[in-house]
Amino acid sequence: MKDNIVIGIEGLVGSGKTSICRELLTKIPNSVILHGGNLYRGIVYAFIKKNKNIKTLQSIDITKVMKELGVKIELENNETVVYVGNEKIEEEELQNKETSMAVSVASNIANNMELFIFARNIINNLKEKYNVIVSGRALMEIYPNLDYHFFITASLEERAKRKLNQYNGKIGFKELKEHISKRDELQEKSGFYKKYNNTITINVTECKTVLESTNEVCKYIKEIKTISCI
Repeated sequence: MKDNIVIGIEGLVGSGKTSICRELLTKIPNSVILHGGNLYRGIVYAFIKKNKNIKTLQSIDITKVMKELGVKIELENNETVVYVGNEKIEEEELQNKETSMAVSVASNIANNMELFIFARNIINNLKEKYNVIVSGRALMEIYPNLDYHFFITASLEERAKRKLNQYNGKIGFKELKEHISKRDELQEKSGFYKKYNNTITINVTECKTVLESTNEVCKYIKEIKTISCI
């Protein structure tokens, strides 16, 4: 019996990682998505909702913060979702401007090693039953044995256009470009845009739909012929 596989999807802010993961879910049999970024966002979201200073994460084990605040993940409809206590946190809240910027700041100062170990254990547990699609940052550090490591890129202009729809007019285009550029800078400082020998970089600037972007990823999976991605 063939082992289940783990696919890592990383990329620039606003490049469409989550959408690609969801499209892959429809193409890869017996698969689930671990939204690693949303787990991190859930921790930071709960932290700032408690009116805590995000900069204090520098001296705190982030997994302890997670336990103290009651942050947990559950698998629903083949995707992980975030709960704080008994309340499910909707993706719109996790992806809002305030949380996004706080996450970029936190990732640049926090001790993430215990969280990496925690995430690695989640992946291993999921892999026992499923093919696992992981979206997040520092995935090669979290899970060095990724079967595939993709890095999704697109121009700043294109990423801002896509994010503009997500924010539903709550932020102007110029401000949004500056916001994305600042987050890029923080992510770079955090070391989260690393490329490795096995990293496959996919530029989706010219892709008009999520399906087109996903098909660019699938081209490489087809060549390796490990799974059926049609």
